[in-house]
This record gives sequence, structure tokens and C-alpha cells, in this order.
Amino acid sequence: QLHIEESGGGSVQPGGSLRLSCAVSGFTLAYNDIGWFRQAPGKEREGVSCIRSSGGMTNYADSVKGRFTISADNAKSTVYLQMNRLKPEDKGVYYCALGPLGSCSADVVKGRYPYWGQGTQVTVSS
Repeated sequence: QLHIEESGGGSVQPGGSLRLSCAVSGFTLAYNDIGWFRQAPGKEREGVSCIRSSGGMTNYADSVKGRFTISADNAKSTVYLQMNRLKPEDKGVYYCALGPLGSCSADVVKGRYPYWGQGTQVTVSS
């Protein structure tokens, strides 16, 4: 049975860092794509980054390029999102989602990912 669990959220000051983790069980990470999404209050859920761990392909939203890094540890069946130089506009609930190979593309599109975790809250404020 598939289970996706995010962790690592919290509250930081602008300029700070957090590392989110997405632990996947029930599916083989190397045979799927993983996406990170976020949703701020009153806003649509937006794509942040995605990865195809089997080939090393990664994609990022323009708003996070150069600040966020996605990576995967297939042995631990876990995907990470390292977030540096956080800004107030990065706040929101961050979700991890799993989709079939091919889900990850230059546009991180939520409709391509059928399986979702419950999310982890990120707050960035001074």
C-alpha cells in the first residue's frame, strides 16, 4: 500500500534554510517521478520542483531556481527538498506527490501526480 509522508517543515526567518523530506513506501521510487508542490492560504497549489531519480532529471519553478535543490536517495526511498535563502513568499503547506515516469517535466504540473502526502507547513517570517 502506497504511503507518502512529508516532514521537516517549520518556522524560519527570511534568509534561513529548511530541508524537507518525502518518505515513500509501497512504490519503488526509481520507477516513479516525485514532485514537490506548495499552497499558500488563499492561493492555488503550485509546482515547486520535481525529480526522476532513475535518470537524475530535475526541474524547478523559476521562483525557486538557485535556492532550492531536490535530491533522492533510492535506498532510503526518500526525496529531499533543500530550501535555502527562504523568502516570506515561500511560506505555505508543502506537499510531496508521486506520479508515473514522465510526470516530471519543465512545468511541474500537479495534474500529473495521482498520489499525495498530507503536507508539511513552512513559515517564513521575521
